[in-house]
Amino acid sequence: MFSSLSFLSVFLLSALVHGYANPGACSGACNIHDPGLIQRESDGKYFRFSTGNKISYASASSIEGPWTALGSVLPDGSSIDLDGKNDLWAPDIQKVGSSYNLYYSVSTFGSQNSAIGLATSSSMDAGTWTDHGSTGVRSDSSKNYNAIDANLFNDGGTYYMNFGSFWGDLYQAPFNSAATKVSSSSYNIAYDPAGSHEVEAAYLYKNGNYYYLFFSTGKCCGYDTSRPAAGAEYKIKVCRSSSATGNFVDKTGKACTNGGGTVVLESHGNVYGPGGQGVFTDSKNGPVLYYHYVDTTIGYGDGQKLFGWNKIDFSSGWPVV
Repeated sequence: MFSSLSFLSVFLLSALVHGYANPGACSGACNIHDPGLIQRESDGKYFRFSTGNKISYASASSIEGPWTALGSVLPDGSSIDLDGKNDLWAPDIQKVGSSYNLYYSVSTFGSQNSAIGLATSSSMDAGTWTDHGSTGVRSDSSKNYNAIDANLFNDGGTYYMNFGSFWGDLYQAPFNSAATKVSSSSYNIAYDPAGSHEVEAAYLYKNGNYYYLFFSTGKCCGYDTSRPAAGAEYKIKVCRSSSATGNFVDKTGKACTNGGGTVVLESHGNVYGPGGQGVFTDSKNGPVLYYHYVDTTIGYGDGQKLFGWNKIDFSSGWPVV
């Protein structure tokens, strides 16, 4: 009883101290893992992509829903010849010119035999996606990184791919002008030398004069069978830099390549293990942080994770949810 009360008190204290807002409303198809979110420019319609079902996706007229499932982006799987080509992960959706580019991961859990692939569509409507296979970002046991959790960033027409999970944590690689292929060697942008290096899900977002590197740390999954010690579960952190390509530091000035990271969102109240996040500029709400999380009143299973979102306030120079 004492340990259960202590566990709960950690969450309640966190909410009181940090003032985290509850996730925004969600209706319809809200059970997802590793969301990717975008608005279609022509009509403002929202499209949301997620891990599973060869990249599941859904649409809605509002970020709150009701979300309507649209099926699979790649119902035949990926053309990348790796284990996991029929179990695609962690989509990232970005507009590049007139194309909507969907980057996805091909891997198996705990493996470094991984690659980042690309599918494109001019509209994101069901049945319009074309698979282009590998972007050239690949990894195996000879590499110091894992080529999963893609995030493309456009810095004034120059494209960078942010990626990585465990091993050497987060990396970045320049991409070509069409944002279809890697064009140069990768380099490290975030690393935690402590513990098991649980750093993944990079997402780069610019606000004002700073580039903000959001990422997830801690244990992500399997909470229904084994929950970590309080505070060791998934959470969202951030570092920032005046450059898109490195020298990211947290609020205390600690380098992101040496374990730095300021907490943006962590467990609070009924919200447990938020992560797998992204950030985008919503036409209605301004900057929005989106992610998946467990609602402890519903269940801890990976299949029970929910879509969460919150507005972000950058007025202090650091993102506040």
